[in-house]
Amino acid sequence: MTASYTPLHDPEKDRDALVHPLQQAIDRARKVLDEKARANIHVQDEMIRAAVGLYFVLDDLLAALDAERGERP
Repeated sequence: MTASYTPLHDPEKDRDALVHPLQQAIDRARKVLDEKARANIHVQDEMIRAAVGLYFVLDDLLAALDAERGERP
């Protein structure tokens, strides 16, 4: 039996209309990476928060890169 859950993010439905400029996305990714590097690996809540935060900045960074290349609306 599998447990039911709600996914963290559905890229098809949850895509922001706003894509940040590439440099802004890079700066935000660096800031969040620095913040999450301090998380205690032995604290489950901190690891979950780190994973979620990093997921979203990575998604934003890739959207900015795609927009820079003209690959996203």
